[in-house]
Amino acid sequence: MVIRPALPHDIEAITAIYNDAVLTTTAIWNDKPVTVKNRSDWLHAHQEANLPVLVAVDQDQTVMGYATFGPWRDFEGFRHTVEHSVYVEKTKRGHGIGRKLLEALIDQARSSHKHVMVAAIESRNTASIQLHKKLGFIQTGHMPEVGEKFGRWLDLTFLQLTL
Repeated sequence: MVIRPALPHDIEAITAIYNDAVLTTTAIWNDKPVTVKNRSDWLHAHQEANLPVLVAVDQDQTVMGYATFGPWRDFEGFRHTVEHSVYVEKTKRGHGIGRKLLEALIDQARSSHKHVMVAAIESRNTASIQLHKKLGFIQTGHMPEVGEKFGRWLDLTFLQLTL
Protein backbone atom coordinates (compact mmCIF):
# COMPACT_ATOMS: atom_id res chain seq x y z
CA MET A 1 0.00 0.00 0.00
CA VAL A 2 1.14 3.50 -0.86
CA ILE A 3 -0.32 6.74 0.48
CA ARG A 4 -0.08 9.60 -2.02
CA PRO A 5 -1.87 12.81 -2.97
CA ALA A 6 -5.07 12.25 -4.95
CA LEU A 7 -4.89 12.83 -8.69
CA PRO A 8 -7.66 13.64 -11.15
CA HIS A 9 -7.76 10.03 -12.38
CA ASP A 10 -8.64 8.91 -8.80
CA ILE A 11 -11.95 10.81 -8.83
CA GLU A 12 -14.16 7.96 -10.04
CA ALA A 13 -12.93 5.71 -7.21
CA ILE A 14 -13.23 8.51 -4.64
CA THR A 15 -16.78 9.17 -5.83
CA ALA A 16 -17.69 5.48 -5.55
CA ILE A 17 -16.29 5.26 -2.00
CA TYR A 18 -18.08 8.45 -0.97
CA ASN A 19 -21.40 7.38 -2.49
CA ASP A 20 -21.24 3.95 -0.85
CA ALA A 21 -20.76 5.67 2.50
CA VAL A 22 -23.73 7.96 1.75
CA LEU A 23 -26.02 5.11 0.76
CA THR A 24 -25.05 2.42 3.27
CA THR A 25 -23.44 3.99 6.36
CA THR A 26 -23.88 6.74 8.90
CA ALA A 27 -20.31 7.95 8.35
CA ILE A 28 -21.66 10.71 6.11
CA TRP A 29 -24.93 12.36 7.11
CA ASN A 30 -25.99 13.14 3.55
CA ASP A 31 -28.82 11.23 1.89
CA LYS A 32 -28.05 11.75 -1.80
CA PRO A 33 -25.10 10.43 -3.82
CA VAL A 34 -22.89 12.92 -5.66
CA THR A 35 -21.63 13.04 -9.23
CA VAL A 36 -18.09 12.58 -10.47
CA LYS A 37 -18.15 16.28 -11.39
CA ASN A 38 -19.06 17.16 -7.80
CA ARG A 39 -16.06 15.23 -6.45
CA SER A 40 -13.83 16.61 -9.19
CA ASP A 41 -14.81 20.17 -8.22
CA TRP A 42 -14.29 19.22 -4.55
CA LEU A 43 -10.77 17.93 -5.27
CA HIS A 44 -9.92 21.03 -7.29
CA ALA A 45 -11.17 23.29 -4.47
CA HIS A 46 -9.06 21.40 -1.92
CA GLN A 47 -5.99 21.64 -4.12
CA GLU A 48 -6.55 25.38 -4.71
CA ALA A 49 -6.84 25.89 -0.92
CA ASN A 50 -3.68 23.82 -0.34
CA LEU A 51 -5.65 21.23 1.65
CA PRO A 52 -4.56 17.60 1.45
CA VAL A 53 -6.55 14.85 -0.20
CA LEU A 54 -4.65 11.59 0.23
CA VAL A 55 -5.41 8.20 -1.28
CA ALA A 56 -4.28 4.72 -0.31
CA VAL A 57 -3.53 2.67 -3.41
CA ASP A 58 -2.49 -0.92 -3.95
CA GLN A 59 0.24 -2.15 -6.31
CA ASP A 60 -2.13 -1.70 -9.28
CA GLN A 61 -2.83 1.93 -8.27
CA THR A 62 -6.40 0.98 -7.30
CA VAL A 63 -7.76 3.44 -4.74
CA MET A 64 -8.65 1.64 -1.50
CA GLY A 65 -9.50 4.72 0.57
CA TYR A 66 -9.01 8.43 0.91
CA ALA A 67 -8.59 11.07 3.59
CA THR A 68 -8.68 14.84 3.84
CA PHE A 69 -8.93 17.71 6.24
CA GLY A 70 -10.29 21.20 6.06
CA PRO A 71 -11.15 24.13 8.28
CA TRP A 72 -13.12 23.22 11.37
CA ARG A 73 -14.95 26.54 11.41
CA ASP A 74 -14.66 29.52 9.11
CA PHE A 75 -13.66 32.07 11.75
CA GLU A 76 -10.08 33.35 11.88
CA GLY A 77 -9.64 32.29 15.48
CA PHE A 78 -10.02 28.65 14.43
CA ARG A 79 -7.40 28.80 11.65
CA HIS A 80 -5.11 26.34 13.46
CA THR A 81 -7.83 23.70 13.91
CA VAL A 82 -8.90 21.23 11.22
CA GLU A 83 -11.57 18.57 10.93
CA HIS A 84 -10.74 15.45 9.01
CA SER A 85 -12.49 12.68 7.09
CA VAL A 86 -11.29 9.16 6.29
CA TYR A 87 -13.20 6.72 4.08
CA VAL A 88 -12.21 3.20 3.04
CA GLU A 89 -13.70 1.13 0.22
CA LYS A 90 -16.19 -1.31 1.76
CA THR A 91 -14.32 -4.53 0.85
CA LYS A 92 -11.05 -3.13 2.25
CA ARG A 93 -12.25 -2.09 5.71
CA GLY A 94 -10.60 -3.68 8.74
CA HIS A 95 -7.18 -4.09 7.11
CA GLY A 96 -5.38 -1.05 8.54
CA ILE A 97 -5.96 1.25 5.56
CA GLY A 98 -7.93 3.80 7.60
CA ARG A 99 -5.20 3.87 10.23
CA LYS A 100 -2.46 4.47 7.65
CA LEU A 101 -4.48 7.23 6.00
CA LEU A 102 -5.19 8.89 9.35
CA GLU A 103 -1.52 8.69 10.39
CA ALA A 104 -0.49 10.31 7.09
CA LEU A 105 -3.13 12.99 7.54
CA ILE A 106 -1.90 13.74 11.07
CA ASP A 107 1.61 14.13 9.65
CA GLN A 108 0.25 16.54 7.01
CA ALA A 109 -1.53 18.59 9.68
CA ARG A 110 1.63 18.80 11.78
CA SER A 111 3.75 19.83 8.81
CA SER A 112 1.11 22.48 7.99
CA HIS A 113 1.55 23.87 11.53
CA LYS A 114 -1.99 23.02 12.60
CA HIS A 115 -2.58 22.82 16.33
CA VAL A 116 -5.67 20.62 16.76
CA MET A 117 -7.35 17.96 14.62
CA VAL A 118 -11.04 17.32 15.28
CA ALA A 119 -12.98 14.13 14.58
CA ALA A 120 -16.78 14.14 14.49
CA ILE A 121 -17.94 10.52 14.47
CA GLU A 122 -21.39 8.93 14.64
CA SER A 123 -21.44 7.55 18.17
CA ARG A 124 -22.26 3.95 17.20
CA ASN A 125 -19.13 3.78 15.03
CA THR A 126 -17.08 2.26 17.81
CA ALA A 127 -14.36 0.99 15.46
CA SER A 128 -13.59 4.53 14.28
CA ILE A 129 -13.76 5.94 17.81
CA GLN A 130 -11.36 3.25 19.08
CA LEU A 131 -8.95 3.86 16.18
CA HIS A 132 -8.85 7.55 16.98
CA LYS A 133 -8.23 6.86 20.67
CA LYS A 134 -5.35 4.49 19.78
CA LEU A 135 -3.78 7.36 17.84
CA GLY A 136 -4.02 9.73 20.81
CA PHE A 137 -7.35 11.46 20.23
CA ILE A 138 -9.38 12.19 23.35
CA GLN A 139 -13.15 12.38 23.52
CA THR A 140 -14.24 15.94 24.17
CA GLY A 141 -17.96 15.85 23.53
CA HIS A 142 -21.12 13.87 22.91
CA MET A 143 -24.18 15.39 21.27
CA PRO A 144 -27.30 13.20 21.41
CA GLU A 145 -29.77 13.08 18.52
CA VAL A 146 -28.28 15.94 16.48
CA GLY A 147 -28.69 14.11 13.16
CA GLU A 148 -31.07 11.74 11.42
CA LYS A 149 -30.49 9.10 8.78
CA PHE A 150 -32.17 5.83 7.83
CA GLY A 151 -35.16 6.78 9.97
CA ARG A 152 -33.29 7.02 13.27
CA TRP A 153 -31.72 9.75 15.36
CA LEU A 154 -27.93 9.85 15.41
CA ASP A 155 -25.58 10.95 18.17
CA LEU A 156 -22.30 12.68 17.39
CA THR A 157 -19.08 12.07 19.31
CA PHE A 158 -16.29 14.64 19.14
CA LEU A 159 -12.64 13.71 19.61
CA GLN A 160 -9.58 15.86 19.22
CA LEU A 161 -5.84 15.47 18.93
CA THR A 162 -3.50 18.26 19.98
CA LEU A 163 -0.79 18.11 17.38
